[in-house]
Amino acid sequence: MAERILVFYGSYRADRMGIRLADYCVRALQARGIDAALIDARAVDLPMLDRMYKEYPEGQAPEAMAALADKIRGADGFVFVTGEYNWGVQPGLKNLTDHFLEEWFWRPAGVVSYSAGRLAGARAGVAWHGTLSEMGMVVISSTVNVGPIADTLDAQGHPTGKAGESLEKSFARFADDLTWWTEAARLQKTRRAPPY
Repeated sequence: MAERILVFYGSYRADRMGIRLADYCVRALQARGIDAALIDARAVDLPMLDRMYKEYPEGQAPEAMAALADKIRGADGFVFVTGEYNWGVQPGLKNLTDHFLEEWFWRPAGVVSYSAGRLAGARAGVAWHGTLSEMGMVVISSTVNVGPIADTLDAQGHPTGKAGESLEKSFARFADDLTWWTEAARLQKTRRAPPY
């Protein structure tokens, strides 16, 4: 049974560089035999958070929200690809994430950050660790930090130069870590139900 991993990306900018990295993550996971899919917050286009999915009466949540809830519940793990906005997280990705809660529980998540500069979105990556933990995910210790992104991935999301080589090396370790945890969580659920 192939692992099911959702890759979340949240920039709403017109000229999005980070989509290169999100696409790379999906392809690199698929190359390992993983059932990986991109969830693009801009394409899903949820409204600004008013009510969480669980706060809607049965069958009354917006269609896009209900469909995404099903995908999240069916996943073994998650990757959050995040840029850094003023030392913080991307509002589009945070808004999408906040629409759900129990759907995230008891699955591992990993953070892949990027920026145009040399700090590679690391501050946003750190911020996501606490947020994802609070939402019931186990955040893996491995991270991937990409910057400058334009020197790492070409327009089609393929690694280039020494920075691209470094990405491939760090992503391989990251994927090993994430899939170890997805397998562990899946097996544990067959032995013992989550406590809540």
